[in-house]
Amino acid sequence: MAAPTLDAVLTGLAQDEATGSLRVGKEGTVYYVRGRVSYVECAATPGVEELLGASGRISANGMRHARQETGPGGDGGVLLVDRGVLSRGELEFCLLSATLDAAFFLLTSRTVRTRFREGDAHWLGVHWFFDVPGLLRECARRRARLERAWPSAELDTRPVTPLRRIPGTHALLTRLQWELLLAADSTATPVELARRLGRPAYSTLLAVRELAAAGLVVTGETAALPRRTPKPPTPPPTPPPGRAGSGLPRVNGDAADVNLLLRLRDALEAL
Repeated sequence: MAAPTLDAVLTGLAQDEATGSLRVGKEGTVYYVRGRVSYVECAATPGVEELLGASGRISANGMRHARQETGPGGDGGVLLVDRGVLSRGELEFCLLSATLDAAFFLLTSRTVRTRFREGDAHWLGVHWFFDVPGLLRECARRRARLERAWPSAELDTRPVTPLRRIPGTHALLTRLQWELLLAADSTATPVELARRLGRPAYSTLLAVRELAAAGLVVTGETAALPRRTPKPPTPPPTPPPGRAGSGLPRVNGDAADVNLLLRLRDALEAL
């Protein structure tokens, strides 16, 4: 008998109206409250603590103290709101962003080793709910959006390398795309860049695919192009003896020369 898929395990816990945490191997954790998902953590994506730290709202040390002060069964989110670290709306938005980000990557996992802990809760408390079918639909919608942006997963795990020249005369970038081009060093993958910048991993992945579609980062196609070696210029013809040159370039109306110029123009525009 085949092991149940992760989707089936999540759906079963929702139907049982479970409350607790589902550990998915070493890859992440899904928190439930009466059959609804309240938070998701994934080892591959920045968590809410990292997102808050990167925003400058609270330091890593301050977050650690808040977690210790909250203790088991407490509500760390309320503690942060009461201390003025962020508003309640900002807390809910940050939890929403981190949960959708983690769910997208965790639900693509092939791991089926799961362990459920009854009554376990996340230290930030419960500030948002997701029904399992809706969460699965949102993950599917995000996958489809990635495919529309750039229909290949080749860039998802490859270091991001900006091209030295843009394909046109100008490029219009979003703030995240600009940050990615500045931070990319040809060694960090999109998910690693997301951690460096304190950005959601899915948003970073989408931005990288959009940059690929705009021809601004190296892809498998651009990496495979041969390096062009310019040919040395042809010396001008020597004028006949006894005839002074006018100093103007000679014009040749041969169609072969015109075709050559057109091909040269196309090649230069493709650089």
